[in-house]
Amino acid sequence: MEMTSSMMVKPVPHPLVGEKVALTVFDRAAADVFVPTVLVYLAPAPSNEALTEGLLKTVAPYPHLTGRLTVDQLGRRFLHVNNEGVLLIETTVQANLADVLVEDRMTTRVDHLYPTIPEPEENNGEALLQIQLNRYRCGGLVIGICSHHRAADGLSMSMFFTAWATAVREGDDFTMPTPFLDRAKTAVPQSPPTPVFDNRSLEFTRGDGEAAYAVIPMDRIKNLTVHFTAKFVADLKARVGARCSTFQCLLAHVWRKITAARALKPEEFTKVRVAVNCRGRADPPVPLNFFGNMVLWAFPRLQVRDLMSSSYGSVVGAIRDAVARIDSEYVQSFVDFGGVADANGEELVAAAAPLGSMFCPDAEVDSWLGFSFHQLDFGTGAPAALLPPDLPVEGLMFLVPSHKAKGGVDLFMAVAEEHVAAFEQICYCLD
Repeated sequence: MEMTSSMMVKPVPHPLVGEKVALTVFDRAAADVFVPTVLVYLAPAPSNEALTEGLLKTVAPYPHLTGRLTVDQLGRRFLHVNNEGVLLIETTVQANLADVLVEDRMTTRVDHLYPTIPEPEENNGEALLQIQLNRYRCGGLVIGICSHHRAADGLSMSMFFTAWATAVREGDDFTMPTPFLDRAKTAVPQSPPTPVFDNRSLEFTRGDGEAAYAVIPMDRIKNLTVHFTAKFVADLKARVGARCSTFQCLLAHVWRKITAARALKPEEFTKVRVAVNCRGRADPPVPLNFFGNMVLWAFPRLQVRDLMSSSYGSVVGAIRDAVARIDSEYVQSFVDFGGVADANGEELVAAAAPLGSMFCPDAEVDSWLGFSFHQLDFGTGAPAALLPPDLPVEGLMFLVPSHKAKGGVDLFMAVAEEHVAAFEQICYCLD
């Protein structure tokens, strides 16, 4: 691989340029990390020039992405909307995609295909959106993207990626999006702020305040991709016996299978940390086109014997009940908790799992099922593959729409090496 250029893409300044935007309590609860996304396009792929021109148009209405994280005189972090730009790197790769892409996975690691991710303590002053265009000898393209989670959550970034693809595809006919950008309106405390839930231990530690998870050598954590067909999902929903979402039924299934593969004791408890979009759960609701962070977490928790012996419908019910508890009262309590912290001058820090953490007996799941990553057509067709980054925490998983067939779902999951064989043996068993 050879880097051929590196530059900052700076759009026409937005009216917000110059603003110093305080991080909301939702921003501070988000992980202080860059999140990588890797998309593969077979030849003929869009040109770097077209991608750059489209990026320049698209990032203009998203000024936070061209800003920087920095700290004020009290040492508190904020978003400086300074239009310093998006980092854009171009490389050439002396290989054909067909030789390195096998069954929708790279034969090597993918971390060289996106910009080097700074350590959390070195994030201040770094470009919040970093893109690497990797052009292969065959003309194929791999786009590696890193976006900082404090700038925006997954739903927001999906909205941005979709707009970028549309800008490249439509050219002069592109209609500029108008995202909702007023972060302050998403986190307005009551007067006085009155938190009624234990938000500190739920959102700023892992789960419910239990001891930290063990850390194991990284080479013991294996990354798996499991494809569930549309028929499998339909059969699974039939097992549930009641209306349920694809996410709910697949989470119930995977939770049971990883628990079985781990051979947990019947009397142990296991829980899943489930990301929940709070835009429509707040009162008043926040527009769906809000660009920023507005995610909290639910924690369905069951004793192993109950998880394994209950019907699929019962497990889905436990998941649904936990998610339902993230209602308007809970969201307001979380906002009020942030208001109290602000009044006390407290800098809230989200507890991030160290690399190599072993979530067993627990797990953490993010749903990308509503995102449009698999539909990102820059004018030459949808991506041939969405490549998962190497997940560095055992028990972390993502559910993503499969590009193979409509209605199918791909599971990206990090599993301890000693549990891989058992999980792969039973992951398609409906029992």
